[in-house]
Amino acid sequence: MPDFRKDCSTKEKKARRTLGNRLDNVISIRISDQEKRNLERLIKRSSKSVSEVMREALELWSYKQRALFSE
Repeated sequence: MPDFRKDCSTKEKKARRTLGNRLDNVISIRISDQEKRNLERLIKRSSKSVSEVMREALELWSYKQRALFSE
């Protein structure tokens, strides 16, 4: 299983943006008050942005789905 806790440095993030792998797509979701509080706690503990946390969550979910359907 990939390490989803790996942090990218600011330098790596900037390099990713300048290499044409810009993150221009925006997705809006509706979440409950409890989910928002949980997300805010995660962000505070990890010092990551909402976008970073959500990208990691999507990556983890995708990984689990691939593993589930490849059995």
